[in-house]
Amino acid sequence: MTITERKERQRALREQLFLDKAAELIATDGILQLQMAPLAKACDYATGTLYQHFSSKEDLLVALVGRNSCHQLRFFQGIAALSISSREKMLAICVAENMHQRHHPSHAGLEQYVFTEVVWQNASAARRQAILANSKPLADLVSGIVQQAIDDKKLPAHNCDAFDLSVAPWALCVGSNALEQTEGLLEAFGGNKDPLQRYRHLHMLLNGMQWQPLMDLRNRALIAEQISRLETLLQPWFTSCNVE
Repeated sequence: MTITERKERQRALREQLFLDKAAELIATDGILQLQMAPLAKACDYATGTLYQHFSSKEDLLVALVGRNSCHQLRFFQGIAALSISSREKMLAICVAENMHQRHHPSHAGLEQYVFTEVVWQNASAARRQAILANSKPLADLVSGIVQQAIDDKKLPAHNCDAFDLSVAPWALCVGSNALEQTEGLLEAFGGNKDPLQRYRHLHMLLNGMQWQPLMDLRNRALIAEQISRLETLLQPWFTSCNVE
């Protein structure tokens, strides 16, 4: 190993140490309590050394979310390979996102936080580009599920390409996460904690897109059984993986 290679390896290990400790502090104290100087001290490094890796706190947070995207990619790859219908694969992605929120609440909250304008715009262009590059395979996998449905004559194209059609389920899933993570918001407007609500809404959307087979939205027992079956199928992936 050359001196340059050794230095690069040491830098990479140091950066992972910073990210590991940041994730630990966020899990215990919350995102807003994370500060750069205490983080550097907790890792036994000077604050200046930390800033050699991350230009700002926002830069570090974006890097942390980007690092964990590899785990999400593994989940999506597993879902795409399941021997279930394309419609159930789309539903399984929504189930996986909800399970991720329950198993790793601090990281789920961080994902929501970093894509706000105040954080995203204050991260470096390189970090933003890295997370977009990491997310491209995720988008491709979801688009592939949609394209499979179109090719199998289970979903009309509606004069759209596969990615365009995938945006609506994606937006619904992300929006549901945001609303449910804001404590008391839904309840303040008369909502409830119905665990099937997001899935019923997704089925409404997929029915409207004419994605076969259509779901009888009145049959709550059938929807509940479907979600329970998918959660059982996905559960081993979450118990064997720690993203934080």
